[in-house]
Amino acid sequence: MTVINGIDALQLLLLLMPIALIELGFKIYAIIDIHKQERKVRHISKIAWTLIVALISFAWIVYLLIGRDDVTIED
Repeated sequence: MTVINGIDALQLLLLLMPIALIELGFKIYAIIDIHKQERKVRHISKIAWTLIVALISFAWIVYLLIGRDDVTIED
């Protein structure tokens, strides 16, 4: 097993797992939020935001700070 600075691969995996799960949770939240019917997005289309959030790590932060329009569409 590979050891880096006294931490083996299993310990490293256990340390990074919570970060990966939090990342996944926020990605899912952002994608669901993008596709809400009443949600407006800024700058680019909903499909483009979906692709960016799904494919790029921590892109959900950019969406929540820049791409999400707080004004919702009312029917």
